Amino acid sequence: MASTSTPSFPSKPYIPRHPSDKWPYTDADFDRQDPSPDDVFYQPTRLVTHIDDQAISKLTQYYALSLPSKGKILDLCSSWVSHYPPKLGMGVAKGDVEVIGMGMNKAELENNSILTSRVVKDLNEDSTLPAEAQSLDAATCVVSIDYLTRPVEVLKEVHERLVPGGEVHLAISNRCFPTKAIRRWLMIDEEERLQMVGDYLWFAGFKKIDILTLSDGSGNGGGWFSRCDPLWIVRGRKEG
Repeated sequence: MASTSTPSFPSKPYIPRHPSDKWPYTDADFDRQDPSPDDVFYQPTRLVTHIDDQAISKLTQYYALSLPSKGKILDLCSSWVSHYPPKLGMGVAKGDVEVIGMGMNKAELENNSILTSRVVKDLNEDSTLPAEAQSLDAATCVVSIDYLTRPVEVLKEVHERLVPGGEVHLAISNRCFPTKAIRRWLMIDEEERLQMVGDYLWFAGFKKIDILTLSDGSGNGGGWFSRCDPLWIVRGRKEG
């Protein structure tokens, strides 16, 4: 199983803000500027990254500390790169690790060499996970939770498929395609976004939820060119 702590990154526990039977959001919160089918928007192949190199480096470092060295991982909203560490790639090569990639663009998934299987699926049309995504040791999602119009349904599926002690790692930044991000995401600040994603996990059945700061966006060396995209992880662990 994954490590239960990541000492290199500041963290704080998510504190539930709402009773578990009182969903605090409205349908309008999940409307989008562009309501057209997502398969049209994601049809062009985009072999680009959506956070900068420094943020990617921090994410890879976090994954090296947090993802299991053996078992099965689901990469939600996957693309041509998952930002997993080299040691996980070695685990895939040895057959110790299986990585299932779910995304919207077939060519992007086919370019992702760390994936052992690939599923093209629109989770906004059907929130169920594929049959092969069983007994998951971990799940990841990079800067894409803001595009899901039914995030709790998807995360309930993840919770159900995780083994006891398995974790889901949701990477959050302030980068997005604004026409496809949900309406509320564009109206609130970064702290409220993190709390909202914590709410998603809480209502999906996760009870151990943490918020980690991988980058506050300031960089380390001073000056504009040392700046790093902000990046956080909202992490949920299945009890048991």
